Amino acid sequence: MKQSIVALDLEGVLTPEIWIAVAEKTGIEELRRTTRDEADYDKLMQGRLAALRRHGLKFPDIHRVISSLRPLDGARKFLDELRSLAPVIILSGTFEEFAASLLRQLGWPTLLCHRLTIQDGHIVDYRLRIPEHKREAVMAFWKMNYSVVAVGDSHNDIAMLLAANTGIFFNAPDTLRKQFPQFRAVETYVDLMCVIKEAIRENQNSCTVRLDLR
Repeated sequence: MKQSIVALDLEGVLTPEIWIAVAEKTGIEELRRTTRDEADYDKLMQGRLAALRRHGLKFPDIHRVISSLRPLDGARKFLDELRSLAPVIILSGTFEEFAASLLRQLGWPTLLCHRLTIQDGHIVDYRLRIPEHKREAVMAFWKMNYSVVAVGDSHNDIAMLLAANTGIFFNAPDTLRKQFPQFRAVETYVDLMCVIKEAIRENQNSCTVRLDLR
């Protein structure tokens, strides 16, 4: 019987969007833009870094906002049940320096993400783990003989969803749903759990061969 593994995005799926929370707290409207709006991750991050420089916002300021955030309602219960069914890995475009307080509230799930370069309290750059790390992780799971169920909500999740055996949108914008109608789209944790369970059952009985998407 083939074993399944579940890959989840973090922000928008389990937690609020960190940069939107910072924008709301600071009034810096440029920081409201996320991967739901911008497909080019480097362009998005360079814009964020430029906004931080213009407004003199430092890492401790952002960390205070993050420390006040809580997971989405029902996220911890959903995640606990899911982890009893299959291994779960969180693949996110966030940064290790941002995530600790949210991971603690979620029961310390495994997170694979990126890192920041911080000098004298200022965020001066960011370092990708590797390019397209979500897709590469899914392909690695596939090579380890896992069937992969992937869940996301943004542009930077598309490659991951395409590489997975089953890709699922959770609260994704209508523009993405229309552009990628092949992915099941759900809006509640109850529905998401049902779709994941169905996908795990289907994957256990499937001999589908994935294409190398490199």
